[in-house]
Amino acid sequence: MKLYDSKTAPNPRRTRIFIAEKGLDIGSAIEVEQVDINALATRTPEFLKKNPMGRVPVLELDDGSHIAESIAICRYLEALHPDPPLFGTTPEEIARVEMWHQRVDYNLCERVFGCFQNTHDYMKDRMQQVPEFGEVCRAAAVEFMGVLDEQLGRARFIAGDRYTMADISALMAIDFGRVAKIRMPDDAKNLARWHEEVSARPSASA
Repeated sequence: MKLYDSKTAPNPRRTRIFIAEKGLDIGSAIEVEQVDINALATRTPEFLKKNPMGRVPVLELDDGSHIAESIAICRYLEALHPDPPLFGTTPEEIARVEMWHQRVDYNLCERVFGCFQNTHDYMKDRMQQVPEFGEVCRAAAVEFMGVLDEQLGRARFIAGDRYTMADISALMAIDFGRVAKIRMPDDAKNLARWHEEVSARPSASA
């Protein structure tokens, strides 16, 4: 397998953290090729054959076919390598991880991305920005961090006592949020405790 990656983009980092948590060796178990998104390498005809959406990450399988979208790639790797389980095991745990992951993905990841896309200079010549919408996204992301802070007052990790995909996505979004000047609220002590713990995991530096 080969992973088309970008060290500077958030969704590829989400995939790399997942791969590291699985104990898969990037470079041997999974070959990696860096894609220069600054040079619009994902928009070339060759790359668009791999992913018509023109985004990374993309996982190229041994038969030459491709899987795009970070969560789809993680789901595929989870099916191949079920241990340690990052999407849950029992019916209840699977549902709980899915519930919290969807909340994190929609209310945090997408809001952080929306703020960055609509307010950061990097995107100024790449899309039509709507700064007002970016600020709405910023406020929504910070508000949802309050929800996470409450949940993390009841559990060690977002979906319970086990580290899961929900934690991976939240870590990715909170860290990338700094680029868009989105910070965790000062009074979110449970979130800060969680962030310190998950940031110390070896996978966080993947």
